[in-house]
Amino acid sequence: MAETTTTSSVVAPRARRREVSMADVAAAAGVSGQTVSRVANGRTNVDPETRQRVLDAMTSLGYRPNSAARALRSGRFRSIGVIMFSLSSYGNTRTLDALASMAAASGYSITLITVQSASQSDVSGAFLRLREHAVDGIVILIETHRLGENELSIPSGLPVVVVDSSADYPYAVVDNDQAQGARLATEHLLDLGHETVWHVSGPLESFAAERRSAAWRTALEDRGCHVPAVQIGDWTAESGHAIGETLAQDPTVTAVFAANDQMALGVIRALHEAGRAVPGDVSVVGFDDTPESGNFWPPLTTVRQRFERVGEEAMSALIADIEGTGGEHARTLVPTSLVVRQSSGPRR
Repeated sequence: MAETTTTSSVVAPRARRREVSMADVAAAAGVSGQTVSRVANGRTNVDPETRQRVLDAMTSLGYRPNSAARALRSGRFRSIGVIMFSLSSYGNTRTLDALASMAAASGYSITLITVQSASQSDVSGAFLRLREHAVDGIVILIETHRLGENELSIPSGLPVVVVDSSADYPYAVVDNDQAQGARLATEHLLDLGHETVWHVSGPLESFAAERRSAAWRTALEDRGCHVPAVQIGDWTAESGHAIGETLAQDPTVTAVFAANDQMALGVIRALHEAGRAVPGDVSVVGFDDTPESGNFWPPLTTVRQRFERVGEEAMSALIADIEGTGGEHARTLVPTSLVVRQSSGPRR
């Protein structure tokens, strides 16, 4: 009986193809690396015959110019970094969308870095990561007191625009006019005949909350009204509800200005649960004009912020700085407006 022998072969995995280098092109074309560099960068100081020989070598070898290296030589990467504290915030996501749209329309890409906290170490780490990604400029979208001017280490010579901050940075700053919006909300309630306005503020570390609270206080003082104690929330409907439960037990409370729509929603729920009608017994005004605010019950009177306009203004200022067409760094305030709905009414 004949013996059958089975032979098996092991096929070695294909080695990863090495990227064609400028030196490979130079060797194939019989020229120096400097000549290949001149051709790759479109320089004119190469005779036509040599240029063609280099181009033919590039084509036959499949050479692809290194865009990052070319950007290093030209000083332009067509990329913008964005440092953001939170993607869950309604205003932040709307602003980011506008930033990205404006960048794309101008031929720039976006590299987004989110940080866990607004501490110096997190923000410095974000800058280092963005430098590794080789960006032309940075937009900072973090509103917190912990980002004081002396804490930020900005890479020298890198254009920066700060969004939603009242700190005195030596960069362009773009923001909604928070103070204007808070004053509009407070004066609206006073004009309806309420003797004073209670305020549900955002967290203490927030620049936006601070500006809104300060403008509310000033509006009351300008009218000679009593200034109630500020109620501190955390931007959530849950915190608004907890504060609203306390306010609902005080019969002197007839008007409430909440620093955002989510906290206003919580306040309204607490008032309903306590049997106090809105706006019959208590008028409530929010801030932001989120898409859902018109569907609260009752529909919410609120301050409209123009987040898209802020994003567009910030990106325009940054690109102008990058391309050398900008002027002096300035603070740009985008106007806010009051949207009157059914949650506010005359004092009974």
